[in-house]
Amino acid sequence: MVNGIDFRVFRDLSYGLYIVTSKDGDRLNGQLVNTVIQVTSEPPRIAVIINKQNLTHEFIEKSRVFAACVLDESVTMKFLGPFGFRSGRDVDKFAGLSYNEGVTGSPIVVEHVLSFAEAKVIDQMDLGTHTIFVGDVIGTGTLREGQPLTYRFYHENLKGKTPPNAPSYKPQ
Repeated sequence: MVNGIDFRVFRDLSYGLYIVTSKDGDRLNGQLVNTVIQVTSEPPRIAVIINKQNLTHEFIEKSRVFAACVLDESVTMKFLGPFGFRSGRDVDKFAGLSYNEGVTGSPIVVEHVLSFAEAKVIDQMDLGTHTIFVGDVIGTGTLREGQPLTYRFYHENLKGKTPPNAPSYKPQ
C-alpha cells in the first residue's frame, strides 16, 4: 500500500497488452501499452494513453496518427523487450522486424499480432504524466486467430514486469 492506495486493484482491472506505433517523417517507433480502448462504434473511435516522456508520444503529437496492434499470447519476452523496456531514442525498434506500412504510415507489427486498428487523432486530454489520444479509426486488419495477450497473462505466465512509465506502475 502506498498513500492508502492498494495497487492490487490495478492488476484486477481487465487489460490487454498492445504495441502502439506512430511515425515522424521516415522515423518509426512503437511501445508496449496496456491502455487501448474502444470509445465509440459509430463513428468507430479508439483511445490510447501514452506517457509524455516516451518517444511514441512525441511522434503521435507530431503526426496525429497511431496504430494499435493486438498482441497474441504466443509472444515472447525477447520480442516484447524493445517495445517495453528500451527507448526509441536509443534503438531502432523496427530494425530486423517484420512490419507493414499502414494507411496512416504508422508501422503495423506482423509478428505475434492478431489484429490492428489505425487512427487519426481527433482529440487529446492532458493527464499530467500521460496523454489520452482519441482517434477516428481509418483502417483495421486481422492477421491471425489466437488469444489476445492480457496483462494478467503477461505477469503470471511470461513473468513480465511493469516499466516505470506505465500508467499501472506500482511505486516500491
